[in-house]
Amino acid sequence: MTTELEDFRQETRAWLAENCPESVRGPGFIPWGSSKIELEPDTALWLERMAAKGWTVPTWPTEFGGAGLSRAEYMVLGEEIRRIGARAPLTGRGINYIGPTVLEFGTEEQKAKWLPRFARGEGGWCMGYSEPAAGSDLANLQMRCVDEGDVYRLNGMKIWTSDGIYGDWIFCLVRTDSQKPKHEGISLVLVNMDQPGVRVRPIRLISGSSPFCETFFEDAIADKDDLIGPVNQGWTVGKRLLQYERSVHGGVNTSGQQVEQKSEPLPDIAKRYIGEAGGRIADEAFRTRLVNLEMNQHAYKLTQRRVIAETEARAPTTATSILKVKGAEFTKEAAEVLQAAMGCQGFGWEGDGFTDDEIDANANWLSTRAVSIYGGTSEIQRNIIAKRVLGLPD
Repeated sequence: MTTELEDFRQETRAWLAENCPESVRGPGFIPWGSSKIELEPDTALWLERMAAKGWTVPTWPTEFGGAGLSRAEYMVLGEEIRRIGARAPLTGRGINYIGPTVLEFGTEEQKAKWLPRFARGEGGWCMGYSEPAAGSDLANLQMRCVDEGDVYRLNGMKIWTSDGIYGDWIFCLVRTDSQKPKHEGISLVLVNMDQPGVRVRPIRLISGSSPFCETFFEDAIADKDDLIGPVNQGWTVGKRLLQYERSVHGGVNTSGQQVEQKSEPLPDIAKRYIGEAGGRIADEAFRTRLVNLEMNQHAYKLTQRRVIAETEARAPTTATSILKVKGAEFTKEAAEVLQAAMGCQGFGWEGDGFTDDEIDANANWLSTRAVSIYGGTSEIQRNIIAKRVLGLPD
């Protein structure tokens, strides 16, 4: 390690020790900017301090709210945050999806307007892509966007809007020209959700929670200055945003800081439920399954670090799809291994016969069924890998 990088590490370590509140060191809520969610005082203070330092978006240019860190410095910052068990100060679609997209495709005026707000966590962002008849075939979207002089008039519907009931803003792919082929005539526009023309309805899932919503646009409006990229060329912009999204799911984004939530180690949980013999988990078959999972997870994390270190562009391309597929598999397997360790107790839904952790394990298992669907299905990712990595024909 160079002297300069080691100096940066020591300075970072000292600053974090002085400025990171003890109460945000450990599992807990990570802000994503929604004005509808009140933050605990220490969480708000942590976000404020990190935003002032530029470390909510550490690799962004300083003029847009970042710290201008190099890739190596970014990795050191992440290591030091993890070392003290601190939560990331900010997450979400503002700094991870639409932020990098504006940085790449926005005008100088749009960058100056939006990027510092993203960096400070001012406004919770939602994603308006899928429609009832436009899921994997996204280019089939029909939400209308009509030019009315100073504003656009929006009518249509989006579905599977994550955190829609808490959203302040939504970035939408919309149809600006119905006469063009379906991959053309699409634009990307930013829309204020706090207006009479936007209505949100939660969708209840099998896990019991409702993070996804239907979002209806009924004569809603958007400023023309908030169209990102050229009019009718939103398909190119929208695909790039999906790469940023997959970078997050693959753990290789370099916009916001990615910090894992700490939890009780799986071997400790297994010993408690299954029992131990000679200091090892008593069930040999389970031990083998757990070791395979942990080896795969370790290799996956090393690959993430390598991709981050080697990537020159702000968003990796083919690596995002590869890591998205494998990350979904390992996430599902981890949930299944946890349930297997708990046995019948891992399938609790409610009642005094189950602890909160056991009920949470079952809800988590149900939730992880979606990880190979959202952010682009594993089937779509494999098609991308086949075409762009392996060069296979359609």
